[in-house]
Amino acid sequence: MTEFQADTMLVHEVVPSPNHGERAGDRLPDMIVLHYTGMPDSQEALRWLCSPDSGVSSHYFVTEDGRIIQCVPEARRAWHAGEAYWAGETDINSCSIGIEIANPGHDHGYPDFPKRQIAAVAALCRAIIRRRYIRPERVLGHSDVAPGRKRDPGEKFPWMILHRSGIGHWVEPAPIAPGPGFEFGDSGDAVQKFQGALRSYGYGIEADGFFDEATRNVVAAFQRHFRPALCDGKFDSSTLLTLRNLLEASKQRPPHGASHGGAMSGPALAPQT
Repeated sequence: MTEFQADTMLVHEVVPSPNHGERAGDRLPDMIVLHYTGMPDSQEALRWLCSPDSGVSSHYFVTEDGRIIQCVPEARRAWHAGEAYWAGETDINSCSIGIEIANPGHDHGYPDFPKRQIAAVAALCRAIIRRRYIRPERVLGHSDVAPGRKRDPGEKFPWMILHRSGIGHWVEPAPIAPGPGFEFGDSGDAVQKFQGALRSYGYGIEADGFFDEATRNVVAAFQRHFRPALCDGKFDSSTLLTLRNLLEASKQRPPHGASHGGAMSGPALAPQT
């Protein structure tokens, strides 16, 4: 793709990637998926996202110092999520906007995300949310939509800070305390109910009552996002209470498209921000 006009004035530079296509059924994006690059060198990561040999791309790339680069127009389907699922959606690329955040990831030391970078991610997400009416529950991590296969952006990503800026869904994690729980190999009605609650929230999990590897992966993904202090993939009281509080908070959200404070207000085709 040749040069294109950025979708937001927050973009410092347009670096076109050839890796994109049509959104299925002319779908309008109503989800944001956050990633980390998972490569030691951020410039090499950007080159890879823009290489025709890679078969991957994202709409946006945020550098460590907070520069925002757009690689694919929002109207196009970037190739960032891969095989994924959320709340009945299986073509996540067609319904989402992908943001790659420069960070080496778990396999390369996994440093903290710089404050300037997080501020840029927050500003970018706010701009997208205002234009696209994206609900808080649909601002997700790659690990949420592809548990077991992906771990990004990981437990160090400050979801709470974004939520305080009006981005994403969050409740204060329930305290971790000793007590009974469930883990790999367990089974029963309690496991089935917990699986059902995770599926109700949006995760791709079968409520069959068996705590298998797939369940462990989903629990760990949930913890990375919503209970990052301990991501052991075990179903404990803290994980259960945090999930229950999230589900209850979801019920209290206004209908899709209704005003939701600063993050959800404004016309559907608001001026670029």
